[in-house]
Formats: sequence, C-alpha cells, structure tokens
Amino acid sequence: MKKILIAGGTSGSGKTTITLGILAALSKKYRIQPYKVGPDYVDTKFHSRITGIQSRNLDNFLVPDKKILAYLFTKNNKKIDLALVEGVMGLYDGLGTDKDAYSTASIAKQLDLPVILVINAKATSTSAAAMIKGYLDFDPQVRIKGVILNNIMSQNHYELVKGAIERYSSIKVLGYLPFDQSLALPSRQLGLIPDNELDDIDQKINHLASLVQKYIDLNLFLKLAEPVSKVTPLTMSLPTKHFKLGIAQDLAFNFYYADNLELLRKVGIELITFSPMKDQHLPKVDALYFGGGYPEEFAQELSRNESLKQQILAFSQQNRPIYAECGGLMYLGRFLRTTQRDYPMVGIFPGYSEMTPRLKRFGYCYAQAQQDTLIALKGQSVVGHEFHHSVFHYQNQELRPVLKMTKVRDGHITNSWWGGYQIQKTFASYLHVHFFQSQQFIQHFLNSLGDHG
Repeated sequence: MKKILIAGGTSGSGKTTITLGILAALSKKYRIQPYKVGPDYVDTKFHSRITGIQSRNLDNFLVPDKKILAYLFTKNNKKIDLALVEGVMGLYDGLGTDKDAYSTASIAKQLDLPVILVINAKATSTSAAAMIKGYLDFDPQVRIKGVILNNIMSQNHYELVKGAIERYSSIKVLGYLPFDQSLALPSRQLGLIPDNELDDIDQKINHLASLVQKYIDLNLFLKLAEPVSKVTPLTMSLPTKHFKLGIAQDLAFNFYYADNLELLRKVGIELITFSPMKDQHLPKVDALYFGGGYPEEFAQELSRNESLKQQILAFSQQNRPIYAECGGLMYLGRFLRTTQRDYPMVGIFPGYSEMTPRLKRFGYCYAQAQQDTLIALKGQSVVGHEFHHSVFHYQNQELRPVLKMTKVRDGHITNSWWGGYQIQKTFASYLHVHFFQSQQFIQHFLNSLGDHG
C-alpha cells in the first residue's frame, strides 16, 4: 500500500472537490482506502460512495495515542493499493495558533505522509509562487511534494501560475481544475449535504473524474505517493462482549465513525440497523445507539412515527441502555422546535431542542463526568467535539446536565459550559466521541452498553 495526503492551502481551496475527482478517477483501476483528517462525517460518506470502501477519520485530538492512530491508519491494508488522505481546513489550521495542534500538517508529520497542496489560483499568477514558498518554509518537516491548482480561468492562466511556481521553487505542479461553478457541492449549516440526499451526485462525480483525468497528471500523483513501511499493531486490549445493539441508520441519523462501528463488531457485538423514520417496530436488541445527523430536516417523518417512538420510550423506562449523540439527543427530548413548528419526539428527557440561526458550539472539547454515566465514571474525562445549530432546554429542574464541558486553546480554557443528560441507563449529549480514545473509555463504555440489568 502506498500513501499520500491532499491538503488545502486554506478552507475553500477546493481540496474536497479535487479529492473526490481523484478518488473517482483512480478507483476505476486501484483499490483505494480513503481517510479524512479531523472529525467530519459527511466528506467520508462521499469517499465511501466513490470507492466502495468505508472511509475512516484520522484525528489526533479524538485519538491522542500516536500508536493507536497509526494502527487505525495501517489496519486492513493487505488488499489496498493506495491510502489517500484528505486534509481539513488549511494545511496549518488547527486548534489555536499552534501549527501542530491537531492540524492537517500534524497528521502529515505524525504518519509521515507526502503532501499534495491544493491552492485556489483564481485572480492570481506569480503571487502563487510566493504562497507556495511560504507553505514550504513555514515547516520544512511537512513534506510538500506537489501542487494542484484550482479555479484556473484558461490554459494561458494555468501556464502563468505553473511557470511562476516552478521557476521560484522546486515543487512540481501536477495540473489543475478549471473554474466551473457547477462543480461546487451544495452545503447546509454543518457542511456539505450528505451524498444520499443528492439526486445528481453520481453524474457530478463522474464529471469530476473526467476533468481530473484530462487536466491532472495522475501518473505523477501516483509516483509521488510513498509505500507504507509497516503495519502498527493494536496496543490496547479489547474486552469480549456478546449482545445485540440496535443502531439508528437512515437519512436523519447517519453520523458514525467507521472505526467505532468496527470496534463494536470486533469485540463481538451484533449490530442491527433500524430506521426511526420508517420502521414501525424496534428490532429485538439489548441496547440502542443513536448517532448524529439531521433530525431537523426530517422532523415531520420522525414525529409521525408514533409506534416506534413509544417503543423507544418504553425501552428506556425498562432501564435498558441507550446511547445518543447530538441528533440523537434532539430526538430523545419531548419535541424539536424549528422555525415552522414544534415536532413531538420520543420524550425520554423532559426538555426540547430548538434550532438556532447561528452555530452554537463548534470544535474540540473536554467533558468531565459529574456523576457516573454511560461514557465515564464520576470525575473521569473524555475528549470529543461538538458542532450543532440547536440548543437543548430542560423543563424539569430534576434533570440536570451531567457533563462539565471545557474548550482549551493554546493552553488556556477559553470557554466552559454544561451538557449531557442521563435518565436511568439512557445517556444523550451533543458530544461526538471516538471510541478508540483510550483503554479506560472503551472498557467502561462497552461495560455500560452491555449492562442489561
């Protein structure tokens, strides 16, 4: 298996568009394992759709152990030709001002990945060379091997920019994508609209692949990729569990890390999917898992499914384990308030979620349990991230948040708040977590899910 990373000079440079085009072009001939730097759920869905292989996240905040992250990168690679990693934001953008604080650059160095840099070349020519020199000089340990130009206006424009970059640096320009507004992928408040909500996505991806094949030197791209030297073994012990876990999986709930689901299967848990939108009956399971997603976009369908809502409520009242993240929290309250109306939901938690016009929380955070919960014992901390356009209001003073949340940037606490709720064995919060974050987390979380009282 060979490895390579596609990074953006800045957010909005076109790295996702170019990554998808390259994946589509190369996956016709090669087996590609795609990855995404950072906590994003949606880009990975596009990767998986194109390659037919589950894309995985590489995040050194959510998975702080370097050996564990290396394991996640190198596992299951025997039949893979290329590991292609898409970066997050700009190459050196991370948490705070530290260039190595969970940035694409930090992942590139940690996993020793050669980097192809994508820059937005619209309205520039020779100045592009100055930008490239800045990226090269800023951290020589980041091994930038080539450049792809986006938003090129003409062949003459391309020759100008390419000539300047190759005149003033040793970096090769691999090619470009022409300026084309139709290439932009539609987005909503949390980023790109998921692939399974877009009717014309396959045609758009095929068009991207044809442009990549025409304008980008894919042979040079593959030549710049480097072999993965070794497979890193798993350095933590996993318990053995045998029970059935129901996972909400439909248009409203589909934010799950591939490695999290693989971990559950690896320890012996049987995963059974169901749709809160369409299924009238819960499957016969021992515990439930509601991931994030867009319940506000499908609130009417969720609200109308009274039969399933009542069964989920009864499941909780029977003191059986339920774990919910973000969209799951919104679904398990009494109702979901949008700008149109209030939509009745499951009603486990005496409170409601309300959509907000602006982003309420964004980014990495630490969560300290104030009592024993499904994700941590009292006093223990977990790492995760929040990203949501809603707030949860509790309506019963007996329902109190069980997590103390803090955000740390450049070594200083910049914000703190309360979150997370637990009733009996039902836990829900806005926090998204990676199960491989620590041995302590895995042991406690799986014991909690497997406790069927």
